[in-house]
Amino acid sequence: MIFITPILYIISAILFVFGIKQLSKATTARRGNATSALGMLIAIIATLVGHGFQFQWIIVGALAGAIIGVLASKLVKMTAMPEMVALFNGFGGLASLLVGWGTYQVVADAMGVGWGVPALDAASAAKFMDDIGGGFSAATIYLAILIGGITFTGSIIAWGKLSGVVTQKPVLFTGQNVVNFLIVLAILVGAVWFTVDPEQYWIAVVATGVALVLGIMVVIPIGGADMPVVISLLNSYSGLAACAAGFVIRNNLLIITGALVGASGIILTSIMCKAMNRSLGNVLFSGFGAAGGSTGGSAIEGEAKPMQPSDAYYILEAASSVVVVPGYGMAVAQAQHAVRELAEMLEHNGTEVKYAIHPVAGRMPGHMNVLLAEANVSYDQLVEMDSINPTMETVDVAIVIGANDVVNPAAREDEGSPIYGMPIIDADKARTCFILKRSMASGFAGIDNPLFFRDNSYMIFGDAKSTVEGLVTEFKESAA
Repeated sequence: MIFITPILYIISAILFVFGIKQLSKATTARRGNATSALGMLIAIIATLVGHGFQFQWIIVGALAGAIIGVLASKLVKMTAMPEMVALFNGFGGLASLLVGWGTYQVVADAMGVGWGVPALDAASAAKFMDDIGGGFSAATIYLAILIGGITFTGSIIAWGKLSGVVTQKPVLFTGQNVVNFLIVLAILVGAVWFTVDPEQYWIAVVATGVALVLGIMVVIPIGGADMPVVISLLNSYSGLAACAAGFVIRNNLLIITGALVGASGIILTSIMCKAMNRSLGNVLFSGFGAAGGSTGGSAIEGEAKPMQPSDAYYILEAASSVVVVPGYGMAVAQAQHAVRELAEMLEHNGTEVKYAIHPVAGRMPGHMNVLLAEANVSYDQLVEMDSINPTMETVDVAIVIGANDVVNPAAREDEGSPIYGMPIIDADKARTCFILKRSMASGFAGIDNPLFFRDNSYMIFGDAKSTVEGLVTEFKESAA
C-alpha cells in the first residue's frame, strides 16, 4: 500500500493550492478553509498508510488538534482572533524546531554525541555525517531550528503586544541594531560550521538559544500599529520553517506545503507594506510610533464638534449614500451586528450602504472582512480602498467606527507626519463624516488625527455598539 502515499500527497498538494486560491476572495474564503482542511486530512491518512498505520501518536495528535481547533473556534472572541493567529504561527514554528531537533537528537544519541561529550574521532565523525544525511541535511536541520525558534518567540511577543501583556510601543535601546547584527553574524558562522561538522552538538544548542533571542529582538522594537505586517511575516516564517523541516524528514508534501505558506506570506507582507507605503525594512527597524501622541508634523488647529446619536439620525435619515469605515474599535465594541442592522435600516429607507475596507485596518490581514462576514454582511458591499476613494466626494455620510490611522488626512497632507504617503480611505472628503470613538485619544500608531477637527466632521463619543444601537432605535421609533 506504500505506492498509494505519493498519490495521496499529490492530491493533498493540489487541494492546498486550490484552498489558498479560494482564500483570495471573500466569497470563497470559507470554502478555501474547508478545501485546505480536507487536504491536511488526506495528508495525515497518507502518512499513516505509508507507515502501515503504526503511528498511533499521529492519531492522538490529530484528535487533540481537532478538539483544540473546535474549542478555539467556539470560545475565542473575534476581537482576540489576531492574538490566536499569532499563537498559531508560533506553535507552527515550534513544531518545526522540534522536528529538526528530534531528527538530530536521534542520530546524536545513537553516536553518543551530547553536551560536554568529547569530540568523535575522524572515522566516527564521518559516520555521524553519513547518518545525518550529509551536509545538506545538516543545513536543513539548522534552518528548521533557526527559523522555527525565531518564529516561536517572535510570535509570542506579537501575541503579547496584541493582547496588551507586552507594551504596544516599540522597545528600543542604544546599539540595538548592532546587537542584532552580531546575533545574525553568529548565526551565519554557526550555520557554516554546523553544516561542515554537525557532530558539534554545542552549536545546535547555542543556535537554538540564539534563534529564540533573535525572535524577541526582531519583534520587540516594532510598534503595535505594524502588527498586521508582523503577523503576515511570521506566517511566512512558519511556512519556511515547515519547508526546512520537510527536507529534514524527507517529506515532499511538507516541503510543498511549507513553500506555499512561505511564499503566500511573503506576498501578503509585500501587499501590506505597499498599503502603508513603507518598506519591510522600515517596518522592522524604524521603531515607528515610539514617540506617540503627536502628528510629528504640523500642529493641529480647530475644535472637535460633538454630536448626539439622536441628532446624527436626522442626517442619516436624509442621506442617499453612506459609507461605513470599520476599524479595530468596532471589533473591541463587538458592534458588527449592530452595524449590519443599521445598514439594513438605511437600505430600507432607500440609502445605498457600502463598507470601505483598508488593507491594514484591525490587527491582522483581513480582520474587518472576517468581522463583517461573521455578522452576515453581504460580500458585495465590501469595497476596497482603491475602489471607494474615487467616489468619496459623492458620499453623503461616512461613518468611521473605531478606525483612526487608516483615515488620517495627515498621511495625504502633512509631509512632516510619520505616516505621510500612506494610502488612506478618504473619509474626510465625504459631505459629512461621523467619527464614533470613546475619546479623542490617538490611534494605535500614537498619531493625532486632524480629521476630528474638520468642518464636516462630528464626534459621536461613547461605546460604538451602544451608539449604533441608539441610531437603530431612532430608525425603529420613526418607522413605528
